Amino acid sequence: MAWLCVALGVVGMFVPLLPTTVFLLVAAWAFSRSSERWHRWLREHKHFGGAVRAWESHHAMPRRAKRIAFLTLAASYAVTALVFGPLSWAAIIGGACIGGVALYIARVPALES
Repeated sequence: MAWLCVALGVVGMFVPLLPTTVFLLVAAWAFSRSSERWHRWLREHKHFGGAVRAWESHHAMPRRAKRIAFLTLAASYAVTALVFGPLSWAAIIGGACIGGVALYIARVPALES
């Protein structure tokens, strides 16, 4: 499960609407229960380690990660509204889901990077 989440997290770096950090946090959780070696690898990773360490240590996100998340959410909604129309069911349901995620991220404490 951990490796599947790492793979999905990497794919999420390049595919809009597919989250990266969430999958990496699940991978870190799974590695912490199965392999200290791979958990350490993920915590010390050049690109992913900061977000994983911040969450595990403080249940917080780096400020830069929060900005990127909000920009990505806004872009995702904009694409959905352009493709399906701003008053379509896809845009309304997608907007509600995106709004919920944005509220959750807004409530997560920010760490200075």
